[in-house]
Amino acid sequence: MSVLELALQGLAVFGFLLFFVLWLMHFMSIIYVRLYLHKKRSEVKQPFGQLVGVSLLKPLKGVDPNLISNLETFFTLDYPQYEILLCVQDQDDPAVDVCKKLLGKYPNVDARLFIGGKKVGINPKINNLMPGYEGAKYGLVWICDSGIRVKPDTLTDMTNQMTEKVGLVHGLPFVADRQGFAATLEQVYFGTSHPRSYISANVTGIKCVTGMSCLMRKDVLDQAGGLVAFAQYIAEDYFMAKAIADRGWKFSMATQVALQNSGSYSIGQFQSRMIRWTKLRINMLPGTVLEPVSECFLASLIIGWAAHYVFRWDMMVFFMCHCLAWFIFDYIQLTGVQGGPLCFSKLDFAVAWFIRESMAVQIFLSALWDPTISWRTGRYRLRCGGTAEEIMDV
Repeated sequence: MSVLELALQGLAVFGFLLFFVLWLMHFMSIIYVRLYLHKKRSEVKQPFGQLVGVSLLKPLKGVDPNLISNLETFFTLDYPQYEILLCVQDQDDPAVDVCKKLLGKYPNVDARLFIGGKKVGINPKINNLMPGYEGAKYGLVWICDSGIRVKPDTLTDMTNQMTEKVGLVHGLPFVADRQGFAATLEQVYFGTSHPRSYISANVTGIKCVTGMSCLMRKDVLDQAGGLVAFAQYIAEDYFMAKAIADRGWKFSMATQVALQNSGSYSIGQFQSRMIRWTKLRINMLPGTVLEPVSECFLASLIIGWAAHYVFRWDMMVFFMCHCLAWFIFDYIQLTGVQGGPLCFSKLDFAVAWFIRESMAVQIFLSALWDPTISWRTGRYRLRCGGTAEEIMDV
């Protein structure tokens, strides 16, 4: 048998293995969403009055049209004991006025404003949060991004998941209903491709956490060195989760999604965000170089070729059928993550789905092309292992 024939057989085996893994991920994520997400627990793990205190750390920079309404949902949480620690880096940031307005509107809510941050590393989010973290008075800290909005019982849901052996509770990222095609594109991505990988990883024991909404034990973070220990990384959420897992603690996912509701969004912003995330994954996890083969079109080509090589099936017919099945399963998953009717039509979904899938390989190649990222007000050069250095303009 020639080397070429061995290579072709190996590629065919890889194609069938890829088919099995990807469709296992489809089924795991859909089943998990249908059985667990948006479900009210029949029993409350802790009596409401005995829920432990929580310190909410809120990093803020700039103002978008939805900021005040998003922030206000945290002031109206139905939870017995929590504090809101609003962290703004610059005195001149317009977010300061938004915070002061809410502090005046809700004087009975335990909330404080921290201005100025504390420079402890290259990560601007960590620098911003440091004074709030140092002033936190409760044993649980909830780090939640500025663009997130919550329901009155969101914190109760999260603390109910913080059982004896759990050290971190996180929410599945999703996107609120908004107007415009860019919003539809974001919602399709966070309801299909992202939860398929995110949920499958967590179901199989792989620690996959985003820092949009994370509830953590403060004493465990302090054992790892506190927030300052993660200031050398841009993807601080990954390394914070790793530090908690390395100390033997388990993770749990909230039954409610982490609902992103930024008032500033566009296709370009979405694309830049995906490229930045891909760059971070490549530098932290070298196996990310195989990520493109998990996307619909490239995976369908590889699997279709394998089916043609082994069974002599028509490759293009198989490709089209495989893409159609993927499309249908993605729609089923999106409706499950949404937890109700979609705010756009099936045609809008089809167009957004096709464009998102078509962008996948281009986003990956763009991430490989340039190892630097722009985030907030800085530019950073990523290093292997997840650390970074700030690029100073001369």
